[in-house]
Amino acid sequence: MLVAVLGAGYAGLTLARTLERTLPSDVDLVVVDESTDHLVQHELHRVVRRPGLADEITVALTDALDCEVRQATVTDVDADAGVATLETPGGTEETLDYDVGAVCLGAETAFYGLEGVREHATPLKRLADAREIRRDFLDLADGDRVVVGGAGLSGIQVAGELAALAGEEAIDAEVCLLEQAPEVAPAFPASFQRAVHDALLDAGVSVRTGSAVERADAESIALAAGERLDYDQFVWTGGIRGSPALDDDCPVVRADLRLGESTFAVGDAARVVDSEGAAVPASAAAAVREAGVAADNLRALVEHRHTDGGGFEPRLSRYRFDVPGWLVSVGDDAVAKVGPTVLTDRPALALKTTVGAGYLGSVGAIREATDLVREELGIGSEPTAKAVPDDIVDVSEAE
Repeated sequence: MLVAVLGAGYAGLTLARTLERTLPSDVDLVVVDESTDHLVQHELHRVVRRPGLADEITVALTDALDCEVRQATVTDVDADAGVATLETPGGTEETLDYDVGAVCLGAETAFYGLEGVREHATPLKRLADAREIRRDFLDLADGDRVVVGGAGLSGIQVAGELAALAGEEAIDAEVCLLEQAPEVAPAFPASFQRAVHDALLDAGVSVRTGSAVERADAESIALAAGERLDYDQFVWTGGIRGSPALDDDCPVVRADLRLGESTFAVGDAARVVDSEGAAVPASAAAAVREAGVAADNLRALVEHRHTDGGGFEPRLSRYRFDVPGWLVSVGDDAVAKVGPTVLTDRPALALKTTVGAGYLGSVGAIREATDLVREELGIGSEPTAKAVPDDIVDVSEAE
């Protein structure tokens, strides 16, 4: 019997590590990912200002996992038949037949068909994107303008890094953050929005809400209100779409995370409706927690089929989303909301760093976790190898 985990982001890596411990010993496990490394996505914006941090936020999959790891791009999934179509790095098409599997392919940047945006803007999904954003910014001159489109948490964080980089490099360039909604971080509580808005202004970011992008060319962005905004660099963090393997869609799955007869969908690859009927935001923390439910359900199906169990399939666990808090960094500052309390400055930054290091520890990357703490906070404490803390949730990938 073969269990396949398609994708090794937050959901996929957490799921695979759990399955390694809990699947029957005679069941094979394979993880498929386009990269040989796992990327800690919610720290990616830091690489714009600190290129050396790339080593601390990447973990070799073969170091984190003991199971078979295959480098390939998943191009199609038949969730009922249990068949995935793969493209190898050499361009060869292969078919992977599995008995039970999970789609954990994450999401891609959405450009919503806005004319010129894909062609002229740089997204922030991969290390190469962060390096390109840094390189282009360092080529700016005094008086130039960089526009960041989309003030979800990713946009807020990259705008904060660029403003801090401008100060460090003595570049007198404007960092302008655009958001079509009336407030930054539009999916979050009002007290959090206000604190983030203030932190952005303190960092030197100009914030323009109620400003929807209609199209872009090589020199300017056309806004829905009729204004044209000139720019010298354009970064796009305006939203997410599904994986091409799922026809660019994020299919809706219920709280048991079941996508098809043989397949579950976990993390940003799907739009999850939890056990109370609430839509779950796309986030690193949700993906990690969903992976626990998916592991239980995968194991239950495997054991049922492995023993030729007759009758009804086992009752599956259901995911319930719980939001104890929110975290976002803004340059050297940070904002955290824990219950009714909003934290800023050093306490918030320490909390966010602890969450990031705790996640790295949970996937076995103790050295990377220690280096992250040292880099971010200037201390050398050894983090404990535990999962993302139960009392706080980092949703830095939510849009």
